[in-house]
Amino acid sequence: MTIKIAVAGAAGRMGKTLIEAVKMNPLTELGAAIEHTSSPMLGYDATEQAGLGQSGIIIGSDLSAVINDFDVLVDFTAPVATVANALLCAAANKKMIIGTTGCTSEDQASIADSASQSAICMASNFSTGVNVCFKLLKDAAEILGDDYDVEIVEAHHRHKVDAPSGTALSMGESVADGLGRDLSKVAVYGREGQVGARTAKEIGFSAVRGGDVVGDHTVMFLADGERVEISHKASSRMSFGRGAIRAAVWISTQEAGLFDMQDVLGLK
Repeated sequence: MTIKIAVAGAAGRMGKTLIEAVKMNPLTELGAAIEHTSSPMLGYDATEQAGLGQSGIIIGSDLSAVINDFDVLVDFTAPVATVANALLCAAANKKMIIGTTGCTSEDQASIADSASQSAICMASNFSTGVNVCFKLLKDAAEILGDDYDVEIVEAHHRHKVDAPSGTALSMGESVADGLGRDLSKVAVYGREGQVGARTAKEIGFSAVRGGDVVGDHTVMFLADGERVEISHKASSRMSFGRGAIRAAVWISTQEAGLFDMQDVLGLK
């Protein structure tokens, strides 16, 4: 059975990548395409504007108007839109993939409530490689322990609006989990001035913004005399797109609940 996918933010950089990923997967087809109400691409053919030829799927702004045209919504947009879309999908028993970052605790609580009605897979990063890194980081932290300082450096393109990236924060959570620490209590975001010596259990974050960097992440475990680094570098958004559509196929068979990419890949 072919799974029909709706893409939110269909005219954006990630949206176009997701549309291409839908077409690449033999199990999926594009069912709907959504953009914000002020988008100049409203009314355009969704696949044509992505450089993939005509499909007859027209970009609209009203998710409720096309709610019966898809099985799974893939949303990599903004927190306000994502929360609203999750409510609509839950009410219509439509599944959802969420790659939106920068959500507040209130946003996450609302999404979790929607997931109690219909299955949602939410992740900071849908790349298979990044999710393998999450597991490696937890394992490395458990083995290396408190003898190693931990610093996380990430770089993204100039247009990214949140910092640190959601992926960097998830990497920090993986490390903190392996070390038995509460990230909210030990995270340090950037340093400037006379900040004093590094404390033993802090996990540091540094963010770089510029150019067209798709996404680079490096976690350093630093001790006297040696340094262990685990890195992931993305050269194309397609790694995220393929993973998201892989997750969409998986979530289409799940009952209500909140899942992540680790569930999809069987890494838990």
